[in-house]
Amino acid sequence: MDSRCSSSADSRLTGRGMGSITTTPISTRVEPYEAGEKKCISDVRRTFCLFVTFDLLFITLLWIIELNANGGIPTQLDKEVLHYDYRASFFDIFLLAVFRFATLILAYAVCKLRHWWAIAITTAVSCAFLIVKVILSKLLSQGAFGYLLPIISFVLAWIETWLLDFKVLPQEAEDENRYQSFVDAAERAPLMGPGPLSDGQFYSPPESVADSDEDLDDKHDPEKGLIQQVS
Repeated sequence: MDSRCSSSADSRLTGRGMGSITTTPISTRVEPYEAGEKKCISDVRRTFCLFVTFDLLFITLLWIIELNANGGIPTQLDKEVLHYDYRASFFDIFLLAVFRFATLILAYAVCKLRHWWAIAITTAVSCAFLIVKVILSKLLSQGAFGYLLPIISFVLAWIETWLLDFKVLPQEAEDENRYQSFVDAAERAPLMGPGPLSDGQFYSPPESVADSDEDLDDKHDPEKGLIQQVS
């Protein structure tokens, strides 16, 4: 009798365990995405912001090298900044890099935009300004930097556009859709999966002590059992 009671209790515990197991895999798969949603900024967006910072620092470095190579930094700063000339100064290319950096960091790091309009504005302004400057200015007659700074600035602006349009926005949209699908699956799981088993399932009531004693007496005394059957 004790073995039957223990087996029935084990079956009830097993049934309850089966009901709780159904939701565990989905919840564990949702937890990493919940942690990702709590991040301030995604990894791919952080990479884009780092590249925008690299754009500014690289153009600044090239401009400082150009200032130092053409007669010294103080002299060239006075010539290109204080006495600015659109046809001969590289200072506006540096300001263009500052404009790209400020606009893109404000839009995609601070405001966390998920649209391409900010990068479209910076790329369009950069391309138009550089094309007009190369046509009207005398930069090409000032040595290697007259070619280097406009070309590098133009290329970096388009690389930023490619990163955002083909990497950042699609990857974030895919991650959000995947996270939402797991959340929906986790919400539907308690309704679709089998619920916890009740105490009455897989349970056979134990036999009474009196009945079991009579069965034992009948087995040991077959004559008594025969007499009871006859009567």
